[in-house]
Amino acid sequence: MTVDLQAGPDARSTPRVRPGTVASGSVWEPATGTSARADQASSPASVSRSGSTAARVVAVAGLLALVVLTVASLGVGVADFDLSTLLTSRGPRTAALLLAGSAMAVSGLVMQLLVRNRFVEPSTAGTTEFASLGVLAATIWMPGAPIGVKMLIGTLAALAGTAIFLRILRGLPTRNTLLVPLVGIMLGGVVGAFCTYLALQFDLLQSLGAWTSADFSTVIAGRYELLWLVGILTVVTVLVADRFTVAGLGSDLTTNLGLDHRSTVRLGLALVSVVVAVVVVTTGAIPFLGLVVPNVARLFLGDNARRPVPGVALGGALLVLSCDLLARLVRYPAELPLGTVLGVVGASVFLYLLLKDRRVRAT
Repeated sequence: MTVDLQAGPDARSTPRVRPGTVASGSVWEPATGTSARADQASSPASVSRSGSTAARVVAVAGLLALVVLTVASLGVGVADFDLSTLLTSRGPRTAALLLAGSAMAVSGLVMQLLVRNRFVEPSTAGTTEFASLGVLAATIWMPGAPIGVKMLIGTLAALAGTAIFLRILRGLPTRNTLLVPLVGIMLGGVVGAFCTYLALQFDLLQSLGAWTSADFSTVIAGRYELLWLVGILTVVTVLVADRFTVAGLGSDLTTNLGLDHRSTVRLGLALVSVVVAVVVVTTGAIPFLGLVVPNVARLFLGDNARRPVPGVALGGALLVLSCDLLARLVRYPAELPLGTVLGVVGASVFLYLLLKDRRVRAT
């Protein structure tokens, strides 16, 4: 008998058992005791080596692509390229793209692990909309507050919104894979409509638009430095990523493995909420990034969070840089908001994943 313990975000909290096999070390063997390996070429060791080689090749290719895109991002622009523009606008914009992209992608992976659903991320769970509501409320009733205070209120609102989303999930009669993100999107739609109503009442529609759709054209020195905080939080997430993988197994197994499930979930949600609030305040919400990148990275690196997190961070930076370059070049010298381009790309991939999941379930 084999105990197959899946640690992915769609895994159940109880192990599955496959009859007719027993566990022997790291190799699954039939109940008769004979080796399950047909030959050395198909052994788990050789498969692991080939997987590690492929992962290294992908990592090197990704790093090279990151260097190329970073140089291209620094070189594209309407203003003349000189040391002044490099330090005041081009450099800060590229740094903001790298920091925000990697952090939002990692935040999506954390949410998927904790909710155990690969279609969940801040923009499909209402977290982004609640963060925007918090920043909007701070702007309306505390107009003279420093940006740090607005970020704090946005963080608290994002935490509250994510808690509401999780509470709704517990009340659902089923945890269907497709139903969970749809509930989050509907919750975000309601909150977004309320934000629009408040913005209309206080003549803040333009500000609300800046918070709900990422636009890096206004990023200059002195207006992006908060994003270094999300860079630090991304490093923290890498260090504790294995805890989020264990928490995704459910409260019972997490406790049996010696971790406090509730504290781990709270830590993950706190990290996500701070990242979302900082990005919303600084550059505007980046939609679907935390959905697309973790699902692609999982294809190459598996479900154990410690391995995919650096790859997810790299993939987030690559996707944001690519979409930003497209937004700047498609109507050069004018440019589109990054959120518009990434929204089209992310929504298309989201729809593809939904349809693919439905076809798999139908077979």
